[in-house]
Amino acid sequence: MFRALKQQLAASLKGEISRQFGIDHDPIAEVPPRRALGDLAFPVGLHLAKSLRMKPREIADALASAWPLPAGVRELKVEGAGYLNLYFDRSAFAAGLLDAPVFDPTDGESSSRKVIIEHTNINPNKAAHIGHLRNAVLGDLLVRGLRARGVPVEVQNYIDDTGVQVADVVVGFVDLEHLSVAEVAALRDPFDYRCWDVYARVGKWYEEDPERQKLRRETLHGLESGVGERAEMGRLVARRIVGRHLATMSRLGIGYDLLTHESDILGLDFFTAAFERLKATGAVQLEAEGKNAGCWVMPLEGTAEFAGLEDPDKVIVRSDATVTYVGKDIAYQMWKFGLLGKDFGYRYWMEEGLWMTCREGADDHPAFGSGSEVINVIDARQSYLQKIVRAGLSALGHHDAAKASVHFAYEMVTLSPATARALGYQSEESTETRALEMSGRKGIGVKADDLLDRLEEKAREEISSRNRELGHEELHRLAKEIAVAAVRYFMVKTGTTRVIAFDLDEALNFEGESGPYLQYALVRARNIERKLAAAGGANELTVEKVAALPEELWSDDLWDLVHAAAQVEETVERATTSLELSLIARCALELAQRFNTVYHHHPVLHEDDATLQLLRRAAFRNFARAEGALCELLGIPEPSKM
Repeated sequence: MFRALKQQLAASLKGEISRQFGIDHDPIAEVPPRRALGDLAFPVGLHLAKSLRMKPREIADALASAWPLPAGVRELKVEGAGYLNLYFDRSAFAAGLLDAPVFDPTDGESSSRKVIIEHTNINPNKAAHIGHLRNAVLGDLLVRGLRARGVPVEVQNYIDDTGVQVADVVVGFVDLEHLSVAEVAALRDPFDYRCWDVYARVGKWYEEDPERQKLRRETLHGLESGVGERAEMGRLVARRIVGRHLATMSRLGIGYDLLTHESDILGLDFFTAAFERLKATGAVQLEAEGKNAGCWVMPLEGTAEFAGLEDPDKVIVRSDATVTYVGKDIAYQMWKFGLLGKDFGYRYWMEEGLWMTCREGADDHPAFGSGSEVINVIDARQSYLQKIVRAGLSALGHHDAAKASVHFAYEMVTLSPATARALGYQSEESTETRALEMSGRKGIGVKADDLLDRLEEKAREEISSRNRELGHEELHRLAKEIAVAAVRYFMVKTGTTRVIAFDLDEALNFEGESGPYLQYALVRARNIERKLAAAGGANELTVEKVAALPEELWSDDLWDLVHAAAQVEETVERATTSLELSLIARCALELAQRFNTVYHHHPVLHEDDATLQLLRRAAFRNFARAEGALCELLGIPEPSKM
């Protein structure tokens, strides 16, 4: 509603500028820093002074004297050097918000494009850990934000089932533990935890005798060809691990439209098709000598983006004919844009409730791929490889696709010293002040399910101390909802350019910058209506009644709450456009803080004046609408009580 109102006012003012001065100018609206300066301001005098050769104030005065007061605006003032400051009809504005959608997904430009977002992408060789959660939560928030704006989004989770990590687990089971495929299939869950340990052991086993790495290369060939016991073992490991990953992400409300398997990219000759084009255009060349002898490389020397590199040639196909990650990624990226001329087969994974790629599949599947924009959510350490993928597209002449290939980068997750001690990674006597970094190869890392379990345990303790009358089932459900809120908010509240140190106490702080704090504010607002209804004293809150409220009853702090709630849509648009998703978390936090401040100064349940009570209810309901919508985007469940 607020965005639409701004657009209407800007269009009306544009017409007045044209009528008075005979020029075409699109006025830009600003929200003043202080409510005393109005609810919306147009610095048109400053913007037009040079072209009209007039003083800014004179321009603003001329416009203000003749511009008819638009609907919904009660007052227009000229402020400062040449601002047109508008003051809204507060009651009409608050009433309009009650029925208006928080997000209006009618943006014609947005609905005309399809965005493919690839996120999570955990190697199917071990359990998901805390670092993977930042990727998945950021990706899911971006998906939710774009869909709220009406943008068609396809969510893909890339399964690297032919890579080194899976190969090492296969080596662990076959050569280190001497297990058959049937024996591995019979291993009990948590299978991903077992693989976590196997993967770490294999790394040490290689160190003891580097010759053993020949088994890795043998296994990689088996995985890529899809033939033999090692390939069968790899398929089993990947499938079971992916099932466990999906269950972990489901705990956080994260889902996908399509699982794309690397083995299918190879098996359906996606890479071969892309590789032939790369060779035909001269984008790759066969090295005859040097350290890359026998390899097909992409020369990057001379390109501005890769200037100054010590080794400007990127290997696409190794001398042993195995394909590097970036080679397969180029082929996959081409398919995402519909540029490859080939497609996957698809089948529905009934147990998990989603589609996955295969060699030959069903005919009645949704249309996948062919995006107009592709956003890959991958940590900042992969920035170089993502640049090469874009360079590969450009080398093939797909310059628009290269520009529409977006790397949504983020920094890694560590553990705060206190949390590292609480989870047993450091002794209680440790005086270490540095954050603990994860290492899958060394087996150092907090498993995502262990973290969620620990958060649920701590949440149960906190809730039971506040609500001793709760039954076991309700306590268990609330603890889950609060744990999800704690993780999801913590992963997005900080800008993506910063490493974050996860802290259990900070994440669960009911009174700090946390997901549970947002839940607490939202539950508090919803409880007002519940308690009024239970007491039988609640008058129906209608648009008509709110619109008729006397203007003078609106205090500035209550109006500020309504005004801030109205700006949620624009904040989400700005956040998803800039990929700075922490703006959404910050908006939700600041809105909750505003509510909690005014809540204490403007009681509802014990207010005897029915008109004043109605006004406060309208303000708080508008807060709850906006905060509830933000929490839904953030993936934060709304509890029935706290």
